[in-house]
Amino acid sequence: MSTAKTTLVAAVLLLAGGCDDEKPAPAKGASSASAAPQATVAPPTPSATASAPPPAPKHDCPEGTSGEGTFEKPCEAKGTARVMEVTWNGKMDDKGPSFRVVNTSKVDITYGKLVVYFYDKAGKQLEVKDDEKARPSKVCAGNIFDGPMKAGEKAVITFSCVKKDHVPEGATAIQAELEIAGMTDEGGKKNAYYWRNKELSPDARPKAKK
Repeated sequence: MSTAKTTLVAAVLLLAGGCDDEKPAPAKGASSASAAPQATVAPPTPSATASAPPPAPKHDCPEGTSGEGTFEKPCEAKGTARVMEVTWNGKMDDKGPSFRVVNTSKVDITYGKLVVYFYDKAGKQLEVKDDEKARPSKVCAGNIFDGPMKAGEKAVITFSCVKKDHVPEGATAIQAELEIAGMTDEGGKKNAYYWRNKELSPDARPKAKK
């Protein structure tokens, strides 16, 4: 073999050997599997604890009632239990009908929700036009007694929220119930707790015999 051929063959072999040894460079910033950080295992979540007990009553409710005494959850009474008697005295002027009011409870009352019903001569319950809508009764609520009604106090009141225009045509009898009462604290400046008897004031209420 000539010297030129020998030199050519040696060059080819050298190039072939160089290709076999070449390896791809690792990606920039990559690390080997052994250097990979271990995943952090979150600690197990503790099991749910038992439900917390209901909050304690906001006020001790009077005997025969149950609840928290708050406005949202007043001391609930049932049946014919009342803390105030509201009776129409048969009189009405340009302002509206007047009522004889007696606080029959042992505490002062400032807040009240009053529900007033109207009946015709035959005792049929009449609808009330209130805000252009027909309703089974006239309802008004707030500090409607012109100040606290003392325990045992009696008064004649024309409620500003029960106007002459609210009285339906043909009404010959008017009856009212105090559904909610706000019992005044010792300072007489705010309501200490609330009392309610929803059973006194259903939408459909037969005329009571009084």
